[in-house]
Amino acid sequence: MVKQQVKEQPDLPRSRLFLGAGTFIIGHLAFLAIPLVSASSLSDGWKTALSGLMLFGVPELSTLLAVVVLGKAGFVALKSRIFGWVGRTLLPSEVSRPRYYVGLVLFLIPFFIGWISPYVLEVMPELIQHQLVIAISGDVTLILGVCMMGGQSWDKMRALFVYNAEIVFPPTATSTK
Repeated sequence: MVKQQVKEQPDLPRSRLFLGAGTFIIGHLAFLAIPLVSASSLSDGWKTALSGLMLFGVPELSTLLAVVVLGKAGFVALKSRIFGWVGRTLLPSEVSRPRYYVGLVLFLIPFFIGWISPYVLEVMPELIQHQLVIAISGDVTLILGVCMMGGQSWDKMRALFVYNAEIVFPPTATSTK
């Protein structure tokens, strides 16, 4: 009989856990301060450098500092908690019927907008200035819709690209009198 070793999560002091988690989260939200830097009275060179660092340097540095504060085992435990929560919240395997249909509508809106936009832009040419905003909001809506439809929606979409995939509908309740 082989005994399996269960790896226990490290018992970190709460202060280190909160300091490490705070460092990690604040560092990854640093990009939100870019508008403040842009509105400051600094020279354009400093604004550019600080904005670039907040986007590409500070998140990596905060990850490194979080590992230093938490240690490798503590960081792995924190990361598994954060991503486990995100996975359970955004992509549960089964969702309610209303949530699925709301997600489906959100998923289909960008396709409808993409189909209708050439005609609308012909009638309303002033919308051409906002094409980037429309495209980004469509992408966000599409991703949000997939997340709201739940984990099973990924399998349904994957089946579109598998030649031998078969559809099996659940049996419907019928009354036999």
